[in-house]
Amino acid sequence: MSCNSWKSVCMKVCVLGLGEVGLPTAKYMLGKKLDVWGYDIELAAVKRAKKNGVGKATCVWDEIPVVDVYVICVSTRLKSNNPDLSPIFEVCEKISGKIASSHPLVSIESTVIPGVSRHVYEDLFKRHVHLVHVPHRYWTEQPVEHGVNQLRVIGSVDSASLERGVVFYRDVLGISLHTVSTIEVAEMSKIAENACRYVQIAFGEELRMVCEDLKLDFDEVRNACNTKWNIKILEARDGIGGHCLPKDVQYLASLATSKTLINGAIMVDRKYREWLASRRRD
Repeated sequence: MSCNSWKSVCMKVCVLGLGEVGLPTAKYMLGKKLDVWGYDIELAAVKRAKKNGVGKATCVWDEIPVVDVYVICVSTRLKSNNPDLSPIFEVCEKISGKIASSHPLVSIESTVIPGVSRHVYEDLFKRHVHLVHVPHRYWTEQPVEHGVNQLRVIGSVDSASLERGVVFYRDVLGISLHTVSTIEVAEMSKIAENACRYVQIAFGEELRMVCEDLKLDFDEVRNACNTKWNIKILEARDGIGGHCLPKDVQYLASLATSKTLINGAIMVDRKYREWLASRRRD
């Protein structure tokens, strides 16, 4: 089926993983009048999805029909500070059992390290799919401005997959795309941007500790610095929390032979948390 005829049909889409990213992704696709199915291993996530309008959500994989597009939004993890990508492999194994002759589009939106997408394409899917990596940039604090529909990076395993992925994201979903030359570049871009954010926050944390040791107002110093056109010192709050930043900085560290800056930022955040705790005790 050509891309033009593929775009014209009523697409069936399955979103795998109905958590912080997958649920708003499924809801967004429903808003585009697609036939959306949702899958999650957690019954609570399925019930929440149903309450939010994703009526075809299930935790029974056999209930999912063969679809045109599989969008993978499962959470990846850490195991002993190393990447744990088993959730990706598990859902790709499930998808591989439903592959029809039509070569469906598989999009991995979950965070992975370089090489994972090509591995599942070649070893799990045996090249019988179109595969793209379109890492999510969803931010729960600003789900409209920084939600599903924002500029995204797309990389692919081959030109046919890229063409299919661009049609789906840009033409069907209306999402702006920045295309990169290989899928590995897209994989690296996600962990690099989150690790960069981690390091920037850690600098703000260390600067706050220095300022307060010197009896200086950190916010005033920060605001003064940020008047310069190429400076943007971030806030120092309660430590670097959430799921993505602490995980992704470790993903990047796992790939680096020299990681002095990364390890230093991790140490700063740890010391900053201890510093905050001691101030609260006082």
